[in-house]
Amino acid sequence: MHYPRIEDYAFIGDMRTSALVGRNGSLDWLCLPRFDTAAVFTKLLGTEEHGFWRIGPAGKDHAPYADRRRYWAGSLALESEWDTPRGTLRVTDFMPPHGQAPQQVIRMVTAVAGEVEIEAVLRPRFGYGKHAPWIYESGGRMVAVCGPDTLLLDIPAAAKTEEKDGALHSRCTVTAGQTLVFALSWQPSDHTGAPTSLDALAALARTDEVWREWVTQCAYRGPYREAVVRSLITLKALTYAPTGGIVAAPTTSLPEEIGGVRNWDYRYVWLRDAAITLSALLRVGYRREAEAWRRWLLRAVAGDPENLQIMYGIGGERELGERELCWLPGYENSAPVRVGNGAADQLQLDVPGAVIEMLFMAHEHGVARCDDSAALIEKLISYVRRHWQEPDDGIWEVRGRRRHFVHSKVMLWVAVDRAVRLAEAGVLGMDLTELMSLRAEIHADVCERGFDRERNTFTQSYGSQELDAALLLIPTTGFLPSDDPRVVGTVDAVMRELATPDGLVHRYRTAGVAEGGDGLSGDEGAFLLCSFWLVDALALTNRLPQAQALFERLLGLRSDLGLLAEEYDPAGGRQLGNFPQAYSHLAVVQSAVLLNEIGREASAA
Repeated sequence: MHYPRIEDYAFIGDMRTSALVGRNGSLDWLCLPRFDTAAVFTKLLGTEEHGFWRIGPAGKDHAPYADRRRYWAGSLALESEWDTPRGTLRVTDFMPPHGQAPQQVIRMVTAVAGEVEIEAVLRPRFGYGKHAPWIYESGGRMVAVCGPDTLLLDIPAAAKTEEKDGALHSRCTVTAGQTLVFALSWQPSDHTGAPTSLDALAALARTDEVWREWVTQCAYRGPYREAVVRSLITLKALTYAPTGGIVAAPTTSLPEEIGGVRNWDYRYVWLRDAAITLSALLRVGYRREAEAWRRWLLRAVAGDPENLQIMYGIGGERELGERELCWLPGYENSAPVRVGNGAADQLQLDVPGAVIEMLFMAHEHGVARCDDSAALIEKLISYVRRHWQEPDDGIWEVRGRRRHFVHSKVMLWVAVDRAVRLAEAGVLGMDLTELMSLRAEIHADVCERGFDRERNTFTQSYGSQELDAALLLIPTTGFLPSDDPRVVGTVDAVMRELATPDGLVHRYRTAGVAEGGDGLSGDEGAFLLCSFWLVDALALTNRLPQAQALFERLLGLRSDLGLLAEEYDPAGGRQLGNFPQAYSHLAVVQSAVLLNEIGREASAA
């Protein structure tokens, strides 16, 4: 079986869920009605038997790849075009955003020139490709029912449709200027009555308007604005609008190594990832998202920081039990396919720092003070005071033994430092002397136990010889000044030991280390987020030309649509991991903003 590369997929969504559409017009991944519910099309992680929906030029063998594709500027509407011997075909894919009912995927088929025979094949398979539905016709619609879910497919009257082997096959010919509409709707199977059909052209215009209006709020006007805007749209589309939760990615189990076992479910809200994402949005003018996420945070934590999880469901759910889907072979036979995430039960002591940092930034950017969030910060600081000397599982969710990770300790310092600043500003009614003493104690402990004087670098954990890309955040957090020799030495050490010649950075060493150094077998690609961290570290340590050159190389790794997965395989020249990845896209925004700020300062000097 031929698998498209991960970067061959386009991403569309309605801020409740999303879909991945291949270059061949095949929609291979769609979970309904939420990001984290079971997929109805799962070909991404299996075969055509596990569900897909393909529309394109009719062909005898296989659907050809589109000759061109693009997003509408400032929008999430996707256009794909095929040139055929008899004409040019365009398929426009979009999902009307939240607030519009019913929940739909709309695919508009237009003959740009000449005439083209098209073929549409829809094979719904519920429960991640496991269950075939009952398919029947009702009121001019095709209906697919399975347990609690119903799909309704509106097919153009001009199309000849038949059911064969559990799939709906439609064919028709479109002529120049003609547009036909296929619309897939979801509703609960116990819902009485069918949804009314949307006016597709009006829905497309409204969808485009919603995205364009949101983009106009972006305050960033510096270099690389196109890349920043595309990343911001992607981050917004990863937001579950009803609650404000932001998923790390809309997919599960896209592998970090082809054929490997490092395959995880990212359709949840990591507190750290979401907090950093909101920090990036705040930097470019988006306050409403920060306010929505703050409300989500308060609901999820529910006044119980002592049992703080590193991640929650998009509605604030706590139980995210991990299991394997044995009937799916995985993307390019990379098994197992997992749903749920066992890392939810890990101890990651950097999380309070990320959360308090985001709340601090919200205050700095004018988000109104909230008594409940102030109370949460106080409880989190109490938690830090009790637990900062303990080992943890670290930012990378290692499944080996717990250690005293330096990054975790630095972020514990960040938690207290930002609390100090908020107390100084009168936002927190905490004992300032006590806070400053705790901050100094953590700082001294990290500098004494987490620094290798012989190599002039901080290390991954206390007493370790290994390095960690998260150490690149030391100057960004303000833990030490960027011109401190220990910071410069750490950046140099990471470049020397964890970076490829092109500047792509691995999180830590896995090759040649027992169980990859993290309790898992196998290897992984270079981590794109860490590579952007190197951009920031180079800029902060007075190496701006190097930073700019690396940033542009990283932008060159994006897909033709400007999308990034979690990792990149330098040897294979391809993206790896879940896609699109919030971490990678927030890093694009952060690095662009930082380079612009430092560049302007350098020009003014």
